[in-house]
Amino acid sequence: QVQLAESGGGLVQAGGSLRLSCAASGRSFSSYEMAWFRQAPGKEREFVEGISRTGGIITYADSVKGRFTISRDNAKNTLYLQMNSLKPEDTAVYYCAAGAVLSKRDEDYDVWGQGTQVTVSS
Repeated sequence: QVQLAESGGGLVQAGGSLRLSCAASGRSFSSYEMAWFRQAPGKEREFVEGISRTGGIITYADSVKGRFTISRDNAKNTLYLQMNSLKPEDTAVYYCAAGAVLSKRDEDYDVWGQGTQVTVSS
């Protein structure tokens, strides 16, 4: 089973950018559908973006359309989330997840990282 570790979170001003990474170790990163989710204080975890095994299919939440970009490098066993034009409402803990199905539902993902905090100040 693959193990996941996020990095790249931090504090940024509104309008700024951050790039999150999710390093995978273990077996067969390229065999997993991957996604980013986030959870803000007092709110449920929500889907951000997802990417298919080969990167050919991408799904995203309307709230991040045109601002966030998911990508993956199967040779480096790494998933990325480029976040531009950040807003205070993007403040959350961001998680990467691996599963057998490309889905917007967190219950469809079997493996989760520990999360990385993103804080956007106004």
